[in-house]
Amino acid sequence: MILGSLTEAIGRTPMVRLPSLEAEAPGVEIWAKLEWFNPGGSVKDRAAHAIFLDAIERGLVGPGSPRALLDSTSGNTGIAYAWIGAALGVPVTLVMPANVSDARKRLVASFGAEVIYSDALEQSDGAIRLAQSLASAEPERFHYADQYSNPANPRAHLATADEIWEATGGRVTHAVLGIGTGGTVMGAGRGLKARRPDAQVVAVEPAEALHGLEGLKHMASSIVPAIYREEELDRKLSIPTDAGWDMAERLVREEGLLAGHSSGAAAAGALQVARELSRAGHGGVVVTLFPDRADRYLPLRH
Repeated sequence: MILGSLTEAIGRTPMVRLPSLEAEAPGVEIWAKLEWFNPGGSVKDRAAHAIFLDAIERGLVGPGSPRALLDSTSGNTGIAYAWIGAALGVPVTLVMPANVSDARKRLVASFGAEVIYSDALEQSDGAIRLAQSLASAEPERFHYADQYSNPANPRAHLATADEIWEATGGRVTHAVLGIGTGGTVMGAGRGLKARRPDAQVVAVEPAEALHGLEGLKHMASSIVPAIYREEELDRKLSIPTDAGWDMAERLVREEGLLAGHSSGAAAAGALQVARELSRAGHGGVVVTLFPDRADRYLPLRH
């Protein structure tokens, strides 16, 4: 395959069965979509690329323009913005909490993005507030992309739904997806329900306000993204940090998948749904999505 640009490699990520989890839910299939196969290493390539294309089409940023695309990020969207900006010739400025992993900081810097750090204790909400302040103070310097409110974010995941539908042969019954910006669960959920209205869309969030599942949002204690519509969901699960970490380590040992902690939480949610279906005597095809790999985070516990 020969590509005109690396951005053409975004999407069409593989899906795998998870037999070690299926053993605990007889009669139910559990699939995971591996989003670290995107060029930037995470699911956020999809939304970032769509946001860039929308801004360029509207003349808000573009190659040769001094105006930078500005956004807040806890890491993965920042990496996506940084590499796609480099590929498209568009300057990028990112606001990130100071406590994001060193690996993410190095990756963003390597692509030439300008990085401004916000207070670590304020987590992603502090980064949002600082980005809003910068955009208001210097509108001629920055285009504030605002991934949390930008409709291009969920629109990008209509393709994610198409890929899930195709890979499962249209048999998917449940989609269990983490809540970060809300783009993945909203967009993929809408896409699946457009094809199969009785498909169940289940969101996964951290159980704790102060949690260790980087990239996920505890909605009750966070600024709720404008693109997030909880009324469109069939269910929401709260997964403890320890359960997400333990599942991530299990996926390494039993499936050979070096999944990140948010992926572990998503898998824990998928297994919970699958167990319930199995106990009730129902079959099903439960699909989850792994946003990134564990090498973007601190080393796994021993």
